[in-house]
Amino acid sequence: MKTFKALAVGGLFLVLAMGCSSTADKESMLKAAGFKTIPANTPERQAHLRSLPADKITQVQGPGVTYYTFPDAKQNMLYVGQEPQYQEYQRLRLEDQEAMQQELNVSRMDEDYAWWGVAGPWGGQFWAAQ
Repeated sequence: MKTFKALAVGGLFLVLAMGCSSTADKESMLKAAGFKTIPANTPERQAHLRSLPADKITQVQGPGVTYYTFPDAKQNMLYVGQEPQYQEYQRLRLEDQEAMQQELNVSRMDEDYAWWGVAGPWGGQFWAAQ
């Protein structure tokens, strides 16, 4: 039962961690991927910024090119990239998720073996019998 609870809590943590990365995490990954920032320094740009879905990358078709945009209303700017930057962002996100999964696996292994205690699952009798 204890192991089941640990696995359930660990699974829930993983789902939350992968699905709920903060806006700051996304912004740092977007910058690292090469997205450019454009300030919303005109009324038209501010209106456009507010019209975009919050905390979501949106694909925008331009004349002969596809752009990917991410609004940052708090900083009053728009992150803009093209296909290479978007692919790099996806790679960084996957790398981050894999690192979180690895951390969770180590944590889960620690929890699974914690009940063994220092003396092992045989309560020290196994070591004494040797």
